[in-house]
Formats: sequence, structure tokens, C-alpha cells
Amino acid sequence: MVERTRDDAGRPRNARPRDALGRLLAPGSEGVPRIPDDLALPPSDSLAYAQDLLDRGLAFNAHEVLEAAWKSRPAEERSLWQGLAQLAVGITHIQRGNLVGASNLLQRGSGRLSEVGRPAPHSVDIDGLIGWAAGLVGDLGPAADISPSRLRPTLTRSSAGRG
Repeated sequence: MVERTRDDAGRPRNARPRDALGRLLAPGSEGVPRIPDDLALPPSDSLAYAQDLLDRGLAFNAHEVLEAAWKSRPAEERSLWQGLAQLAVGITHIQRGNLVGASNLLQRGSGRLSEVGRPAPHSVDIDGLIGWAAGLVGDLGPAADISPSRLRPTLTRSSAGRG
């Protein structure tokens, strides 16, 4: 059995390169740049970074940024960051063609976001994201033809009209 790289706490880390959709590549392959496991940014920077990655079609990497925020932010913000990370994973599943997984993660992420008080911390557009996810889930099906632009939700009210 191959030994996996582990962090200081003993959690497994996979050092293999990944493609733009987060799929593992063969050792030695060139993949997209990885998000550091120990990424620690202020909330506004995490949201801006995740937004940029989503806008570039890199939802898996956006998920990693949002997951890092979820792990480093206070417990009272857990539903916010977990919900955002799950939405990004839902987008990743659509990009990979797994529409059932996408629907499940988008609904789970929306459920987490619905637990967040209003107004949401860090200007996150909770209601807009829940509506976006519901519309997307409603359009997923065997003949789904989801355009890449629909996979770029606006995370915060302050980034509305970006372009």
C-alpha cells in the first residue's frame, strides 16, 4: 500500500496533481495550481478569491478556498462557509457530468445557507444564492444543457454587477 502524505495533525493529504475539475492526475503530470491546505485569509479575501475561481470555471478550487474558510472561521459561521463550499462542490459535479450528485450538493448547500441569519455575515447574498441553486436544480435532468455562465453565481451583494 502506498503511504499518503499527512499534515501535522495526521490527516491525509493528497499531493498528486489535479485537473481543472479537481480530478486526480497521474503522478508527475502537470495540473492546475493547488490551494494550500493551510490557507487562512480574512473572510472578504476568501470570498473574493472564491468568486474569481468560480468566474474562471474553477469551482473545485473555489470549494477548497471556501472549505479552508469554514475550518478557520468561528463556529457560529459554520453553516455559512459549509453551505458555500457545498454549492461549489455542486457546481463541480455539474462540470463532471454527475447531475444527481450536483442536485444533492446544491440542495444540501442551500439548506445550510438557509440556517444563516439575516443580514448574512460578510455581505454574502444568501437569498440570491438559494434562489440560484433552486433554479439550477430545477433545470438538471437527463437532457440538461447548463451553460458555463450559469455556474458562476454571485457570492456577495457587493460583487453584483461585476464583470
